[in-house]
Amino acid sequence: MILGMSPEDLTTTHVILSLTGIASGVFVMIGLAAGNKSDGLNVVFLLSTLGAAITGFLFPFDHLLPSHIVGFITLGALAIAILALYGFHLVGAWRLVFVVGASAAFYLNVFIGVVQAFQKIAVLRPLAPTQSEPLFLGAEIVLLVITLAFMVAAFRRFHPTSGPYGV
Repeated sequence: MILGMSPEDLTTTHVILSLTGIASGVFVMIGLAAGNKSDGLNVVFLLSTLGAAITGFLFPFDHLLPSHIVGFITLGALAIAILALYGFHLVGAWRLVFVVGASAAFYLNVFIGVVQAFQKIAVLRPLAPTQSEPLFLGAEIVLLVITLAFMVAAFRRFHPTSGPYGV
């Protein structure tokens, strides 16, 4: 039992949080790239991605894994994004800080999703058994390029108004 949950329940919770973070993150990134901010979607994205990162550390392990390092980086990106949004209300340079933090958290969540897909989905596993194959690397590069494109678009178009929380 982990926090009163069976390993299966923890896995289900972690996957639901991860997929919710990815799905809401897609809409947050599209909105930022279009110059919009949805407070409700930001909350769902930030909290579910935070929950996914935290629950990732609850699985039993005996040594530090690459997924833990990604988890620590994700937590740092989320802390920065949350501080920029709720602490500094996206004023001045904090707008860019939020875009970078949110984009990094989104990218890392999807990055881990791609890794998990190649590990767990039977049809993908043989295509990249060591995750150093060109198909796997290509998928991760495409993900990075798409995330960077959304980030650049957000830099250009996302300018919250001057009130509290950018509204």
